[in-house]
Amino acid sequence: MTQRHDEADAVTQRYARRAAADSRYSLLRPEVWQTVQERQRAMLGLFVSHGLADLASLRLLEVGCGSGGNLLEMLRLGFRPEHLAGAELLPERLAAARATLPAATVLHGGDATALVLEAQSQDIVFVSTVFSSLLDDAFQQRLAETMWRWVRPGGGVLWYDFTVDNPANRDVRGVPLARVRQLFPQGRVDARRVTLAPPIARRVARLHPSLYTLFNTVPALRTHVLAWIAKPDLPR
Repeated sequence: MTQRHDEADAVTQRYARRAAADSRYSLLRPEVWQTVQERQRAMLGLFVSHGLADLASLRLLEVGCGSGGNLLEMLRLGFRPEHLAGAELLPERLAAARATLPAATVLHGGDATALVLEAQSQDIVFVSTVFSSLLDDAFQQRLAETMWRWVRPGGGVLWYDFTVDNPANRDVRGVPLARVRQLFPQGRVDARRVTLAPPIARRVARLHPSLYTLFNTVPALRTHVLAWIAKPDLPR
């Protein structure tokens, strides 16, 4: 219990230090909106590949929902507000999400590993750039096990995070695909490499936004993984 609270407190401090760099993630920046659009296209491709056609019928919970931006995306894609939920550790981000999202969308505050939620109640558990901020291996594993417990058979975890370390930021670490497989050993992982390395994206987009697409054609320059981690369905 103490270890869990220690890591949760550490995450809060890491995000506080990161707040000064928030302007780098503004959608007004050309490299940012291109990153978001690329991820959306890849995510829709995963949904189609895995037969998730009727989005309005699916229940989705986002762990680390921040200010609600990703859940707003899901609404635009066709998810129903009453089928969406979010969990957020930081109170100020949770308040921003509550002010932005429909009242029918349920939001939970605090440490997600302590959240009481019915097992197998979600079609999708979504997590975006959360595990790279968790520097404690045991806490990572505990959160992964919690998320997996919430996913119904035939559903899955939708994962987006970066795979390489950032030497300039000791508050984060990359989560390689091998680690993703360790965290979800029972899952079937369908992964796609996406997102031009942000330092490169910022530099080339400053010259011209179209250079993002050009440089992103080189797979070695993509730093993130978008994955569908499928939970096997029950035998019939």
